Amino acid sequence: MKSRNPVTIAVLLLAVACRGEPRAAPRDDLRSLVDSLQPAVERAVGLKFKAPIKVATRNRDQLRAFLLEKVDEELPPERLHGTEDAYRLLGLLPDTLDLEKFLVALLTEQVAGYYDPQTATLYGIEGYDRTLLAGTIAHEMVHALQHQYLPLDSILQPQADDDRQVAAQAILEGQATVAMVRVMLPKGMTLPPDVWSQLRGNIAQAQTSMPLFANAPLVIREQLIFPYISGADFMMWWAASARSDTLPYGPLMPRSSEQILQPMSYARGDEPVSLRFTGADTALFENTMGDLDLRILAAQLAGAQQIASQLAVGWGGDRFRVYETPNGPALVWYIVWDDSTAADRFEHGNGAALARRTRPNYRTDLARVLVGGAPATRIVIAPTTWLRWQDLPLVERTGY
Repeated sequence: MKSRNPVTIAVLLLAVACRGEPRAAPRDDLRSLVDSLQPAVERAVGLKFKAPIKVATRNRDQLRAFLLEKVDEELPPERLHGTEDAYRLLGLLPDTLDLEKFLVALLTEQVAGYYDPQTATLYGIEGYDRTLLAGTIAHEMVHALQHQYLPLDSILQPQADDDRQVAAQAILEGQATVAMVRVMLPKGMTLPPDVWSQLRGNIAQAQTSMPLFANAPLVIREQLIFPYISGADFMMWWAASARSDTLPYGPLMPRSSEQILQPMSYARGDEPVSLRFTGADTALFENTMGDLDLRILAAQLAGAQQIASQLAVGWGGDRFRVYETPNGPALVWYIVWDDSTAADRFEHGNGAALARRTRPNYRTDLARVLVGGAPATRIVIAPTTWLRWQDLPLVERTGY
């Protein structure tokens, strides 16, 4: 379900959470607002605009039509149904939730402005409080600035490794979030060290203004927040490191959500293991879950309201497939671990809890296997009548 398009889907949450005031009261005209914010945005990012930003306004109906188009583009039927099936079988989504309709309604509730790389235009949504809109526009101006230095379209196109795209999105959104907060802070005030945990707490309390977000499944809430909060954390770490005179663009971009959540794994070159299924199977969908989804699963199983982002999980890489069967979807998921200790911890903890969950006419099986000599866990959740139980799909390691 991971969103890839740099439409602001949670920056309104951050603007609400900041409770800050812009340095100068924004004027009614969007063009004037963008022009007034440009020097501060350039200072906050450390880059200059190469050309003026195109701007336009949209009403709610136009926004909804745009979101429908983007969701259809990013979640074609195989990806949409495959993702729904995988998350339902893991207990991350209720069977009754229509993911596409929910996402469009949720994003319509949140979006106050967005930058569309296809038209290279920044759009403001009519009817929003101008103080909140100033923060959103500052955030979206960063995306417009990024687009003048990076091929945003190709970076965020749906690929076969969602986790790698999530990491790239965290860089883009994290940089924009840090810059937005800096622009919105009163003159002379610096970022407090715990600003992102404060923002997360304020977001969790913003239930009255955002009821759909407040009542969304944990996996949706965490995936929406992750690029902004965890991405901002990573960018702050980056700025404080010896790499502060560069930006994590191009070949320097992190390649996994683990590297975003655990910057030291990035610093020591801990690359994710690449896996592929062998044989000529016909599957509905396949992709990578990643460290983030493992943490969301752990939180869901524990009944927690947010992920534990500080502790190392020991994720090395993973790959899953969803198959269609006459009696319902089947999930086959391989997770490679850093070591046997991480594998044991998962299998005796979250894996065992997952296996205890029951689903009518389904069977859940966890097994320790070796993939390229590394310890791995194979998880299968499938109808008891599935013919492949006797010939389960296999994976092989293809490198880093």
